[in-house]
Amino acid sequence: MDAPFSMYGPDFPFAYDHWLKHPEGLGRIPVNRHGAKVAIIGAGIAGLVCGYELMRMGLRPVFYESGQLGGRLRSASFEGAEHMIAELGGMRFPTSSRSFYHYLDLMNLKTAPFPNPLTPAAGSTVIELEGERFYAKTLSDLPPIFQEVAQAYDSALEEGAHFSSLQAAIQRRDPNAIKAIWNPLVKAWDERTFYDFITTSKAFRHLSFRHREIFGQVGFGTGGWDSDFSNTMLEILRVNVTACDTDQHLVIGGVEQLPKRLWSHEPEDLSYWPNGTSLQKLNQGAPRPGAAKLFRDPEGLYVTDRRGHTDRFDAIVCTCQSWLLTTAIDTQESLFSQPLWMALDRTRYMQSAKTFVMVDRPFWKDRHPETGEDLMSMTLTDRLTRGTYLFDHGPDQPGVMCLSYSWMSDALKVLPLDAEKRTELALSALSKIYPDVDIKSHIRSNPITVSWENDPNFLGAFKGALPGHYRYNHRMYGHFMQQTLSPDHKGVFLAGDDISWTPAWAEGAVQTALNAVWGVMNHFGGQSSLANPGPGDVYPVWGPIDLDELS
Repeated sequence: MDAPFSMYGPDFPFAYDHWLKHPEGLGRIPVNRHGAKVAIIGAGIAGLVCGYELMRMGLRPVFYESGQLGGRLRSASFEGAEHMIAELGGMRFPTSSRSFYHYLDLMNLKTAPFPNPLTPAAGSTVIELEGERFYAKTLSDLPPIFQEVAQAYDSALEEGAHFSSLQAAIQRRDPNAIKAIWNPLVKAWDERTFYDFITTSKAFRHLSFRHREIFGQVGFGTGGWDSDFSNTMLEILRVNVTACDTDQHLVIGGVEQLPKRLWSHEPEDLSYWPNGTSLQKLNQGAPRPGAAKLFRDPEGLYVTDRRGHTDRFDAIVCTCQSWLLTTAIDTQESLFSQPLWMALDRTRYMQSAKTFVMVDRPFWKDRHPETGEDLMSMTLTDRLTRGTYLFDHGPDQPGVMCLSYSWMSDALKVLPLDAEKRTELALSALSKIYPDVDIKSHIRSNPITVSWENDPNFLGAFKGALPGHYRYNHRMYGHFMQQTLSPDHKGVFLAGDDISWTPAWAEGAVQTALNAVWGVMNHFGGQSSLANPGPGDVYPVWGPIDLDELS
């Protein structure tokens, strides 16, 4: 029986899920370093996973958080209905995210299929483009042009990226085969866009602009792709080949439960701390205020919080978005090399906006009296809403509607607007697609909305790498390998999905957090078991290709 498909590479094919589950554990810290303090900047999923594993090794993680515990794993409850959730950040998690699911399982959290377009979980899908409306339960229900687009993209991936062979190598967890296919793709596609990949492929070249337009507006899997057209094709290939865009699940009860449970969980296999220890208890109940200053002197590394308190540490793990190291935190320039600063500052974040309402019941499952179709469906459109998702909690329970989920320029259109105005615009757009449905009469809540680029602790939803950014990503991702760095550059580690090769996916945040765990362990003189080598042990062999060595 094949192992579960995993985000195993392709840039760095390392089995993080196997490392986590091995009976030898992740590694050990020398006894004389037990209890040493490590500052964790940011209490999102990367910071919490890193702190949790360092605590198990016997270190004392000290958290600094300027906003809300959980970061972009944020589940907002509707007033008076705490069990009704609006997922403001991450809301759909591919089952290939095996390391992320390790922690879901550890915290006894359950998942269910996410209602993506044309999936059984959605029930039905409506696609409306340029005023033309199509109702479907599967791809085969749509007009032939949609199937032609889907087939063309499959062919383009096969032609341009040896897709089936690469995915088969990932399924087998065969690093030699993965690197033999992936490394040449890095060289070929680092400086070319997703749109370039589409338009120059044989599969799309003979098709019309309308085909490319449909692909951009609707796409397949999670929806439209046009907001990613300017990104490097490598970023899209990673999403496709590691199955990030298929078999996605939601977390029942809200994904914010995961960071909250990690914060309070009391593991039984601690190396130094007594039973009953948790991150919450080691931090006297709550994270410290956000970090305001990071610096080093001959005595060590220091963090000053926003209340002016300064504390000394032997290591720091920064999990905040990289721009904050220049815009919100007074970070001593000498902590990082100038090439790394270039990479951190060149990170480009994408915009995103969501608007949710709670409704009296899942009325969308009613049958239209004339057509017999579902009254409403998961909806993809070129209108302002772009994507509308419907969450059913049972026939006798209220439901939740994500009226609008939009990206980039579509998200910017509503950036200055308050929640009520966003709702009004979304309802107006949907009324043109469903003229017989009075959505407003079913709403039973104030709307909940988010624009991550408007949050000073984030400045965007997640990274979207542009052509030519591979070298920058390589510098950030590989920074946990500090053996050859000068002393002035050692001891500060980076983690988070914007440091990873897979921004926007929680798995990338978890994997980089585990890299930082290995890096901190090595920094303190610890090591992994020979029977369970960690990411830093095999990085010299299987690490990402270095384009600078090829230029």
